[in-house]
Amino acid sequence: MTHPSPPPLPPARNWPVCGHGATVEDPVGCPGVHAGSHTACLAHLNETDRAAYLDTLSPGADIDHRGTPFTQDLLHRLLTALRDPATHRPRTGAALFDGATFAGDPKFDEVTFSGEVRFPGAAFTGRASFAAATVTDQAVFGGAAFAGRALFAGAAFTRDAQFEEVTFTGDADLRQAVFTGDLRFDRARFEAASRVGPLVCRQRVVLDGAVFEQPVTLEVAARRVSCARTWWASTATLHLRHAELDLRDAVLEHPVVISARPTPFPSPGLPETELSGLPPGVRLTTLGGVDAAHLALHDIDLSECRFAGAVHLDQLKVDGWCTFPRTPTGAGRRFPWRWARRDTLAEEHHWRVRTARHPALARGWTPPPEDAPELRPAAVAALYRQLRKSLEDGKNEPGAAHFYVGECEMRRRDADITPWSERALLGVYWALSGYGLRASRALACLVAAMTVTLAVMVLWGLPADAPEPTVTGRRLVNGQQVEAARTTETSAPANPTGPLAERITTDRFEKALRVVINSVAFRSSGQDLTIAGTYSEMASRLVEPVLLGMAVLAVRSRVKR
Repeated sequence: MTHPSPPPLPPARNWPVCGHGATVEDPVGCPGVHAGSHTACLAHLNETDRAAYLDTLSPGADIDHRGTPFTQDLLHRLLTALRDPATHRPRTGAALFDGATFAGDPKFDEVTFSGEVRFPGAAFTGRASFAAATVTDQAVFGGAAFAGRALFAGAAFTRDAQFEEVTFTGDADLRQAVFTGDLRFDRARFEAASRVGPLVCRQRVVLDGAVFEQPVTLEVAARRVSCARTWWASTATLHLRHAELDLRDAVLEHPVVISARPTPFPSPGLPETELSGLPPGVRLTTLGGVDAAHLALHDIDLSECRFAGAVHLDQLKVDGWCTFPRTPTGAGRRFPWRWARRDTLAEEHHWRVRTARHPALARGWTPPPEDAPELRPAAVAALYRQLRKSLEDGKNEPGAAHFYVGECEMRRRDADITPWSERALLGVYWALSGYGLRASRALACLVAAMTVTLAVMVLWGLPADAPEPTVTGRRLVNGQQVEAARTTETSAPANPTGPLAERITTDRFEKALRVVINSVAFRSSGQDLTIAGTYSEMASRLVEPVLLGMAVLAVRSRVKR
């Protein structure tokens, strides 16, 4: 990058740069001068030369004071020389302070930086204030060290603001700060910051590799917030708005709470107009590589979140109105069935799109992004199992039931690990009751089984006539006493004969209905039956109570808390 030239020095003299004897033509020897920069080291000029140099400055001038050691008074004099009489605010062009040091409490309050401003490697030994400052070009603070409090309240950055590898020993006050471009804190260290924000960023807030050593509250309204590889060494609370959040490979040593703030931050004059077209909620994109044992999510949109690669998901706290992706709505044109409505994971959506044998089967499922790994059904089932445990521990039984269905679906589709017999059993379980979650399906199967049993009883199960007992015996004569030995016998039930239509009578229907109802309650009706009826009753007493139990289980899983 080509840096602007400094303001011209007064003519007709070999202008001394500092008390070290360096000159414009030979600046070597001054720690505040870089060879070839032709810059005035204000700290080392004598008072006469310093005043003459400051007189050459005007509002909007480019300044280059790389490596200069500033006192609080010297900085004040520099900014006074740049003060615009129309606005009564200091105004610079490009401002280069690479490697400069600032003693005391340097104040850049209300300064307008019309060009690029650079503070890489700068050291602020006291309280540094940039309150209400305006930067119309790129701002670079990479590697700077703030030993005291860093105040950026009300500052406005119209382009990217870079704070890579910055160290905040004190608090970082960004209240009401507005960033039109990206705000980058890559590998920054927040050693004592207890609060960051609230701030508004039109684009991205990047905290990749940043370290938070003390309990902190982060309040941000932005399009995207990236916390990849961020190290949270203590407790933290993230209040976000409008943001798409990336937590890939973050390290959480203590509880971290991430919540979506439903209302704007209570800061007068804090503009969120640049983000007004975005939903106020927070969308988490990935938890890959995160130990979720200390993570709590509140009112977070998880419809696109990828959980693959995270550990201890069974200890993840999911609270509030957290939403998961749903199964597709509506029926396909070629395939008339409808998907049962349930919560799912993004990984199942990706798997179904990748394995769909026909485009209609993939309709409505979310396709995977390019960097999404291809998971087997067994891996997706493991994710469902862990998150189901998390929801159960949070007393969210209906949500846990949805994830149980997802786990069973993936096990049923897993031909690599799950035995075929188990997959067949899961298929029957799915067909009869939707894995114990679809009460309507179980009740429909129960009604169908009862109807079949009723029809079998009416047509073949009940005998033609009720068997009548007959008495048989003989008379024995012993002297004058007469004894009679008698036995009572009942004939075997006779199978009904004749046309089937003639067997459908009100009396036979009433008797068959009693047999069916008793079978549902796992009781014997005591009715005389034919051989076909006996076996039909045995089968119905086994199948129909099971279907009734599945329906009750499905209703319970929907209403249990």
